[in-house]
Amino acid sequence: MTGTRDDKSIAPADLFDLTGKVALVTGGSRGLGREMVRAFATAGADVVIASRKLDACETVAAEVRELGRRALPIAAHVGHWDDLARLADTAYEEFGKVDVLVNNAGMSPQAPSSAETSEELFDKVIGVNFKGPFRLASLIGPRMAEGDGGSIINVSSSGALFPQPRFGPYAGAKAALNALTTVFALEYGPTVRVNTISAGPFLTDISKAWAEEKRRSTRSAVGRPGRPEEIISTALYLASEASSYTTGSLIRVDGGLY
Repeated sequence: MTGTRDDKSIAPADLFDLTGKVALVTGGSRGLGREMVRAFATAGADVVIASRKLDACETVAAEVRELGRRALPIAAHVGHWDDLARLADTAYEEFGKVDVLVNNAGMSPQAPSSAETSEELFDKVIGVNFKGPFRLASLIGPRMAEGDGGSIINVSSSGALFPQPRFGPYAGAKAALNALTTVFALEYGPTVRVNTISAGPFLTDISKAWAEEKRRSTRSAVGRPGRPEEIISTALYLASEASSYTTGSLIRVDGGLY
């Protein structure tokens, strides 16, 4: 995916073509993950959809098949070390490769206070937001490097750049994920590109619990939360040959937050 090309012979739209590629998306059954799954399939990729609930993965897999692409739904908890080995092995057994890995699954619970954060909650937040992406990328990245290369996309959060009170474990985990992007870009380059999408507030399922004011406006240049489909163009850019010279980068998709 990172070879040289003759730019004069390729139409701009063709740079985003994922025909013949395989993408694996964690947290792929809803929210931003579902939007990316559908976008990759529309661009020609077959997709592995992973989340904790198999029935939710199967629903999105059916949508992918309606788009004419192959889909593999897998129930996996990204905070569980053994689940990730099974997820990676199953994807390779089914498709023989993974060209695009999106570490999208995450959780951002607010604790009553930092002092009242339980060890169980701390470990769960770190496990899903940092340990899981580390483990899955460390399993798939070397296979990409040994093959034809690939792209790893870590979905981080504005919470790592603009941390807020009572979100210490989440902010710390996402900041660690940002650092991990640089680690793996160097470790698996030059044929594997590793980048971060730093997502701001989006109107996904989690936003239903927000106050109405937060759903309508944000302290950003755009002045509103993002629509889920507004993640698509950045995800396609990083997944495809359009970003062949982009690695180790953090791209903010947050409407110009703060």
